Amino acid sequence: MKFLVIIEKGAKNYSAYSPDVAGCAATGKSVEEALENMREALKFHFEGMLENGEEIPAPKSLNYYIEKTDEISSEDILAHINLEIPELAFA
Repeated sequence: MKFLVIIEKGAKNYSAYSPDVAGCAATGKSVEEALENMREALKFHFEGMLENGEEIPAPKSLNYYIEKTDEISSEDILAHINLEIPELAFA
């Protein structure tokens, strides 16, 4: 599945989060490091959700966030992370 990731530049690093996955975030010294750390954070987060019997949230499209929310600002960097976890059960 493909999850939208929003990357924000901080004073000394970058932070990343997916608006589809509440409570999961990562940081890095570069955009690339923040994305890689976010990939690992999502995998870990989803594994924990599955262990707890929780459903994985279905990802929404970029268009959804552009048209229906104020989640994205003009200063944000947008990326998608593809995850392949066979046992995912989406909400």
